[in-house]
Amino acid sequence: MTQAKAAASYQKLLNQLAKMQVLLIDDWGLEPLEAAHRHDLMEIMDDRHGDASTIVISQLPTSEWYASIGDSTFADAILDRLMHNAHRFELSGESMRKRQAQLDPA
Repeated sequence: MTQAKAAASYQKLLNQLAKMQVLLIDDWGLEPLEAAHRHDLMEIMDDRHGDASTIVISQLPTSEWYASIGDSTFADAILDRLMHNAHRFELSGESMRKRQAQLDPA
């Protein structure tokens, strides 16, 4: 997103992301969002809301997503669009990578 802004292709990228049938956001919440990233995510979620699917994968519990976004106004708006009509799957147990490593010794 930052590169698209610098190259003056930000709106084009937003349009492309809005048209994708499925958008996958992996490793959500590894670090708190900066102001520019909150704004970008809000634009993406607003454009996609009700029209396309967004999959978020995170080790951060959903109860901590609000704090990870940082700004309460943006957090309310982003999570409202993201969580409305969402299907949540909470997994428990050992990491599959860890379990696979035990099955396939190096």
